[in-house]
Amino acid sequence: MAKKPTPRNEFVFFDVIYEDGSQRSNRRVPADILGGLDGDEPAKAEIQAQDRAIAEKSGMPPLAIKTIKRSKK
Repeated sequence: MAKKPTPRNEFVFFDVIYEDGSQRSNRRVPADILGGLDGDEPAKAEIQAQDRAIAEKSGMPPLAIKTIKRSKK
């Protein structure tokens, strides 16, 4: 018996540089929120939301993002 196909979630990966000079590579952002007139700007908001969630769990304040750019794969 054949299995039902599962929906595939496509992601775009970004390198993030923070104000303190640290860098995180390959941060995953859903591809469906990107594009249109805003381009990659929604990725910054998504990564900030991810950082806030991580900061809440770790008890440390989130870092301020300086720049983001798509990862080269």
